[in-house]
Amino acid sequence: MALVLGFVLLVAGPARAASSAGVAALQVALRSEGLYAGTVDGVLGPGTRGAVARLQARRGLPVDGVPGPMTRHALGRLGRPAYGSRLLRSGTSGWDVAALQHLLGRVGFPSGPVDGGFGPRVAGAVSRFQSWAGLAADSVAGPGTLGALNRPPVRSPVRLLAPIAVPMTDRFGPRGDRFHSGVDFPALTGTTVRAAGRGCVSFARMDGTSGYGNLVVIRHRFGLTTFYAHLSRITVREGYCVTAGERIGLVGSTGISSGPHLHFELRLRGAVLDPATAL
Repeated sequence: MALVLGFVLLVAGPARAASSAGVAALQVALRSEGLYAGTVDGVLGPGTRGAVARLQARRGLPVDGVPGPMTRHALGRLGRPAYGSRLLRSGTSGWDVAALQHLLGRVGFPSGPVDGGFGPRVAGAVSRFQSWAGLAADSVAGPGTLGALNRPPVRSPVRLLAPIAVPMTDRFGPRGDRFHSGVDFPALTGTTVRAAGRGCVSFARMDGTSGYGNLVVIRHRFGLTTFYAHLSRITVREGYCVTAGERIGLVGSTGISSGPHLHFELRLRGAVLDPATAL
């Protein structure tokens, strides 16, 4: 009975966000045991259930694929403590930190690898989210911050044009133990990239710190910005205002890139959001 109750609390709690965060924390713990190689996506699918069953068999527990209290205990330091049971700050680690990392990505503030460790990147993401949510930016995730993280993901306030006329491939969201903060459009080097909406160029040069390579950033209405990364050539200058559909650059593979494509990103007051909600 306890095992079944633990499973219900994990995947069918009062908030879907909290439920997916619990599954993501489980996936992180299973990855640390070498039992799960899938994406930390918060989805309790066959791969996650199978990894739970393998852990149970390894530790001599009843093999039912249900991540109840005994299974959580068998996961060691990454199987505890419960989310919301303590203040989370730099230097802490565990199940609750992994859940926090997942939720930060979900609301638009990814913090690097989702690994259950509260390091500098997590502290920075917590601070940015707190400022965005109107909270005191102290980089400590207490009840107010954890409650705010249960808000639905942000959607774009405006509709935009696709910046290039090819299908999207890599979508927005979890990828491995990280978070893909935009969508990708694979295309030949030199293919025209167009502004997704009317706005003014705030950045148009090589970005050597983020891996975006040649990058154009356009500011639109309502605090919305669009990012166009890995360009082979930039054809606008900073301060120049563009109309929707105007050429701003050419597809390339500059920065950290495995081949020619456009990485297209959308942010609202600093929070990344799914470009598919606007296109």
